[in-house]
Amino acid sequence: MTDRQVRLHDLSQIDAAARDRLMVRSEEDLQGFVDAVRPIVADVAAEGDAALIRYARKFDGAPADFRQIATPVEDFAWAEKVVSREVAAALEFAADNIRRYHQAQMPEEMWLKEMRPGVFAGERWTSIDSVACYVPRGKGSFPSVALMTAIPAVVAGASRVVMLTPPGSDGRADAATLLAAKLAGVTEVYRVGGAQAVAAAAYGTASVPRCLKIVGPGSPYLIAAKKLLADRIDPGMLAGPSEALILADETADGRLAALDLLVEVEHGPDSSGFLVTPSRAVAEAALAAIPTYFGKMSETRIDYTLTVLSSERGGIVLTPNLQAAYDFVNDYAPEHLMIHAREPYQHLGHIRNAGEILLGEMTSNTLANFVIGPNNVLPTSGWAKTMSPLSVFDYMKRATVAHVTPSGYAGLAGPAECLARYEGFDAHANAVSETRAAILAARKE
Repeated sequence: MTDRQVRLHDLSQIDAAARDRLMVRSEEDLQGFVDAVRPIVADVAAEGDAALIRYARKFDGAPADFRQIATPVEDFAWAEKVVSREVAAALEFAADNIRRYHQAQMPEEMWLKEMRPGVFAGERWTSIDSVACYVPRGKGSFPSVALMTAIPAVVAGASRVVMLTPPGSDGRADAATLLAAKLAGVTEVYRVGGAQAVAAAAYGTASVPRCLKIVGPGSPYLIAAKKLLADRIDPGMLAGPSEALILADETADGRLAALDLLVEVEHGPDSSGFLVTPSRAVAEAALAAIPTYFGKMSETRIDYTLTVLSSERGGIVLTPNLQAAYDFVNDYAPEHLMIHAREPYQHLGHIRNAGEILLGEMTSNTLANFVIGPNNVLPTSGWAKTMSPLSVFDYMKRATVAHVTPSGYAGLAGPAECLARYEGFDAHANAVSETRAAILAARKE
């Protein structure tokens, strides 16, 4: 394990093809994963709970007597007893900030603007009827994800919010995740993970209700299942394995930049993470610092970290100048971006593509992941070029609203009829023609 070295990728010394390889994420080619989850999805569709129970034992290590998918009420009481007061207080603190942030995000329920005299147009927001919040557990427990997915759903007013999370070897959901669900206002927690969880929400089973949408991050297998079932359930954002870039200028402390670089790459061997800097001094300081942090990390997390940082999916990227650093960041479109600089706002205007942007050396990704308030479910694999973080808007939809008065109609009918006839739509044209005018006039007589 220790013979693996953190890679230094010098952009001035590599060609375009090598630079392109640095952009590749672990879940970029999902075909193999789709093929793997297809029979799982088929089994859940055909067998329902029986398949969920079988796969919980096979994939999640649930005990042989595991038979109940729904979390019983007494498990919530158990969770409150076994979760330490310190962790419970931290979850309560985080939940409060997350709730405040997403409440501030809520749109005006309806707006109308007078486009022309007598012509009003606008939008009306309503919540969706049902959503499944997925909380992964494969490489750890993530009660923070439970808060981040469920709180905005409840704030948005989704009619039914359920949580899906894998059982442990004892057959129970993670205790802190159950406490987080309760803090979020969710009482339905189903013990099911991976591709089978997506299938359960898409088809519905005797235990798991069919939902209109599923949100939450997960492995490439989960993402593959979302893609496979996109015609049956809204898959939401396809948030995959963790990734982060640290953008550091010459004023940055390489030791701190290195400390933050390790935050996301310790998630797993399928993560990605780079420190991007035009400063060789910063790069060398970071390279020297990284091994010194391993003394306070477990062997598992060290292994994950070195797997990533010694590959083409991680390490230090040395750029010829700041513009090249900006270009790398925007081309990569990271899930998380931290800007280490004495004046971080000077760089902000150069960034177009990132799921979240954390400014300054005090704004560690750890704070953003847990307690600042903005959502930690973010677009991965370059989707930050077109997608946004999870928010209340993911649990809502807009309907356009229009109202035309008699006086407003007079100015619209002619142009509308003209365009309808040009496009060959007779009924369209008739609806705003003299036929309508005659009916309205007759009604007045």
